[in-house]
Amino acid sequence: RKCLFCMGEMADPIQLKDEGNKHFQAGEVDKAIECYTKATKLCKDKKVLAVIYRNRSACFLKKESYTNAASDASKAIDVDAADVKALFRRCQALEKLDKLDMAFKDVQRCSTIEPKNKTFLETLRRLGAEIQAKLKTTFSTDSRVQNMFDILLDEEMDKDKKEKAANNLVVLAREDAGAERIFQNNGVPLLLDMLETGKVEMVLAAIRTFAGMCTGHKARTMAIIHLVGIDKLCSIMAVDNEDIALATSDLFQCINDSLTGGDQRIYGKEEALVLDASKDLKSILMALLEMVASKKVSGHGRDQALNLLCRNVPRKDKKDHDHSKSLFTIDHGLKKILKVCGQIPDLPDQLPMTENTQLIASVLLDKLWDDLRCDPERDHYREVCDEYIKGKFDPNDMDRNIHAINALSGLLQGPFEVGNQLVGRQGIMEMMVALCGSEREVDQMVAVEALIHSSTKMSRASFIITNGVSLLKDIYKKTKNEKIKIRALVGLCKLGSAGGDDYSMRQFAEGSTEKLAKQCRKWLCNSAMDTKTRKWAIEGLAYLTQDADVKDDFVEDEPAMKAMFELSKDKTILYAVACTLVNCTNSYEKKDIMPELVQLAKFSKQHVPEQHPKDKKDFIQKRVKRMLKGGVISALTVMVKADNLLLTDQTKEMLARVFLALADDAKDRGMICAHGGGKALIPLALEGSAIGKIRASHALAKIAAVSNPEIAFPGERIYEVVRPLVSLLHPERDGVQNYEALLSLTNLAGLNDKLRVKILKEKALPEIEQYMFEDHDHIRQAATECMCNLVTCKEVQDRYLEDGNDRLKLLVLMCAEDDEKLQRAAAGALAMLTAAQKKLCTKMTLVTLQWMEILQRLILHDQPQIQHRGLVIVYNILNSDDNELAKKLIESEILEILTVIGKAMDNPKRQLVIDVARTCLVKAMDLGLIKPFTTPS
Repeated sequence: RKCLFCMGEMADPIQLKDEGNKHFQAGEVDKAIECYTKATKLCKDKKVLAVIYRNRSACFLKKESYTNAASDASKAIDVDAADVKALFRRCQALEKLDKLDMAFKDVQRCSTIEPKNKTFLETLRRLGAEIQAKLKTTFSTDSRVQNMFDILLDEEMDKDKKEKAANNLVVLAREDAGAERIFQNNGVPLLLDMLETGKVEMVLAAIRTFAGMCTGHKARTMAIIHLVGIDKLCSIMAVDNEDIALATSDLFQCINDSLTGGDQRIYGKEEALVLDASKDLKSILMALLEMVASKKVSGHGRDQALNLLCRNVPRKDKKDHDHSKSLFTIDHGLKKILKVCGQIPDLPDQLPMTENTQLIASVLLDKLWDDLRCDPERDHYREVCDEYIKGKFDPNDMDRNIHAINALSGLLQGPFEVGNQLVGRQGIMEMMVALCGSEREVDQMVAVEALIHSSTKMSRASFIITNGVSLLKDIYKKTKNEKIKIRALVGLCKLGSAGGDDYSMRQFAEGSTEKLAKQCRKWLCNSAMDTKTRKWAIEGLAYLTQDADVKDDFVEDEPAMKAMFELSKDKTILYAVACTLVNCTNSYEKKDIMPELVQLAKFSKQHVPEQHPKDKKDFIQKRVKRMLKGGVISALTVMVKADNLLLTDQTKEMLARVFLALADDAKDRGMICAHGGGKALIPLALEGSAIGKIRASHALAKIAAVSNPEIAFPGERIYEVVRPLVSLLHPERDGVQNYEALLSLTNLAGLNDKLRVKILKEKALPEIEQYMFEDHDHIRQAATECMCNLVTCKEVQDRYLEDGNDRLKLLVLMCAEDDEKLQRAAAGALAMLTAAQKKLCTKMTLVTLQWMEILQRLILHDQPQIQHRGLVIVYNILNSDDNELAKKLIESEILEILTVIGKAMDNPKRQLVIDVARTCLVKAMDLGLIKPFTTPS
């Protein structure tokens, strides 16, 4: 029945009201609202209009649209102040809107009008109690807040009490109610007073309290920004204290998250008018860009400003078309970032920096470049960089020249493509060569570093080999400064490894690379040298370990290996350490070369890459064992925990490759778990590049397939392993990955129901079923074993109950296979399915005519485990309430087989089988299908 309104008829309001009432009684709330809304527009009678509003209020209550419900009830009350229904509906709506005092007044009026109504009296009593409790909490919270500020701002107060008050304030601010109380009780001016003290503990407590107050509340965040001021927050982050800079950075992140969608509250009409955050966000971005190149900002403050820009300027999702923040940053801040890259810490009057500052600046340059969408934008980026570097060159001022070359080094470590293009410009390479020949050590150092960074591509390296090797050798031999010497050495290392692992393309004479590597190892082990210089030794090894002789020497040198692992705790060296480990384990991508193509290349006199004898499998395995013994897993777990900004997707991928190579031998997987390798692999499998996630997931599969998952992945982490394993079931993954993922999922599915449900939620079931039809015997067996462990789930049983598929038929036919492992898994699954779902006992006999023959084969099997599963299926059929089927079973040869097994002497090895056969015979007697054996008297 369509309502009159829906039919488009002009009806009178009474008809529409009645129609609305019918819809409401039928539970059609939306249609009822339509009728009432139409009626309100047509109705002229105030009393009828009040009834319509009251009825529509009831609809809005049903829809949980409490603001509208209260509004409609108020319109009805305006006409008749004693309308009890309207008053009570408004009371219900106001209670849901947490306006308890107003709701209490409405129900009070209701109980005055109808004093004997039990519903009104009960609501009155309940609301009264809730208001009292809320007042009590509010007063106690208010007094606690005031008390905390009194303690914190009292100069003579005991230090421990101040610390406790500061911690309590931070904890209170993390709860929305607590944050609101602090805000309402003059909290912001008091927190500003705490900032003004300048004491580290007070400043940290105030900043962390502000962070709690700004989390997830847009209106409060905007109020705090305007009361405190963005400049004030920036000046606090600029202080030379790492903890304060980090805390202020977290506060800025909370502000950004709240203003860009972290607040899920519904503000209604006011939001568009009052809560437009775009100006504040733009002001914050401008303030952070100002901080990047300001001399007033400490190194820690600069790091955090760059970190915030890295996190919040480039798009998180490339499908999002709005990249205006990146374009704005390039226009207003690219030169500032280049200025940071160009700083020379050894010269006077430079910006304050930490060891990480220039690397973070390079990461930001790279992220901005990646965020660009078209060639004109990229051309503009290049032009800004070109203009900046050209503008710094000055024949009369060597400091400006080395600033330009260092800025170029920053680009080469970030968007290499941009830096590489600039290196090729006229005069740049000549300037590097001139600086190498300078008498000032700082000039030599900057030039050598630039040469190192610019020789990343082999084509560029071959140009530098021609021009720069003799130059680097001269510097290496002549300089007394160890810092320059090691950089020159790294340059030689990089050029010496330009042929990769191709044995036939060694750049230097036999033994030269080993000598360079020996010197790097020597520096690496020298703890008396400064850390930055020792880190350059790892950079050198990252290139030299492409040579198999160097790899072998390095893993044999345990002190050098342990020194590298110790230094890997430094975030800036992660990439070089990861490169070295990938080289030593040979876990880089290798293309399979067809022998026919090799012959063809030789015939056409083309270069054919040659494998070093020490890059063969047995040598690689020996190196892996040495690395495991040297503590590589502990080092890797520390590296995985590094700051996400410096742990790039490329580095994560390399770490995943190393883990996979280390987990290749099943005997080593226990050691990997014992040192926390399983736990460390989970984040690598969930985040990073596509290849990196696959490699990490495969390493997880290898571990979970042979280890006890509860030990390898303790606590809740075990549930995080499921998704990476399921990803390996994708048809595009190779057979080994499919097989090991199925083994590990079988292992997990055997543990508990929660894990089985998690596997199903990750949509693994269709993939597992698909692999049960696979031609490959091992994969088919692994999939069937996995299914055997999953059939206890109701969702799986329902799939087997469905008609129109061959799932059950496949299981029954698998029970007749010659492969015993496959047979055992299929029979186990069938036994559990028929026990859980009696209908499947009948269905099993309909899917294939050979069912009886297959069942006989199972219960006659010489393997007790398979025989036991077959007998359980027989018992399930007898217990299935299908008397005809049970009769058919007992009239067959199965009765004779059961009798022979049941009459056998007790035998510990076969007792389970004998007991089930006897249980089957007892069940047959209970059903009256056979008579008990009686001896004549």
